[in-house]
Amino acid sequence: MTEPSKTTDTGRLAHIIALTRSVVPPIHPAGRPFALGAAGLALLLRRLSRRLGVVGFVLAGAVTWFFREPKRVPPSRTGVVVAAADGAVSHVVLAEPPAELGLPAGERLRISVFLSVFDVHVQRAPVAGLVTRAVYKPGKFLSADLDKASEDNERNSLLLTTSSGVEVVVVQIAGLIARRIVCQVAEGDKVEVGATYGLIRFGSRVDVYVPAGSRVLVEPGQRTIGGETVLAELPEA
Repeated sequence: MTEPSKTTDTGRLAHIIALTRSVVPPIHPAGRPFALGAAGLALLLRRLSRRLGVVGFVLAGAVTWFFREPKRVPPSRTGVVVAAADGAVSHVVLAEPPAELGLPAGERLRISVFLSVFDVHVQRAPVAGLVTRAVYKPGKFLSADLDKASEDNERNSLLLTTSSGVEVVVVQIAGLIARRIVCQVAEGDKVEVGATYGLIRFGSRVDVYVPAGSRVLVEPGQRTIGGETVLAELPEA
């Protein structure tokens, strides 16, 4: 028979672990090598000098924090598009989607979200559906808050088709400091709304293109939470 005190201690420990996990988010797999490398460097610096060690561990903590992947709860309502990234809405305009996707000519509503180095940098699927096209295009590394970054910068574009046949485009765009786009999905994959599908390292932007008849619910300057903030309501199929 289990002693009451041991049962109570086990319950408290489990509660503390659960609370810690809710406060300290996990690291995206693509960031683990960087976090481990930074921690190793900090240990080497600590052997040379206590002050250098402190600086090293602060930097290691910052690198680890950059690659965080917090849990998000997407809205249960259907027919909406959620933010693909944390950040600030920089543009809401009519624009042609990336040419490499081969879509019919015609402007769509483009909602651009700019990510600073302090934002969560994982990208999440704005809708549930099938990845019908995935295209990477090399390019420049202009500041991601510029409107022309959508056309000139390195990018990775996905065409997502929902179960009702609505097409939504989401584009990862490298920024002034970013030099690597990670995309975990390919053509033919199914994604769930709010699920992590990629990562951009160190400052970037994410564009979401929705059909022209959609009702946009955000304005430039607003902050978004990836996987949770509703950007737009899709038109009825």
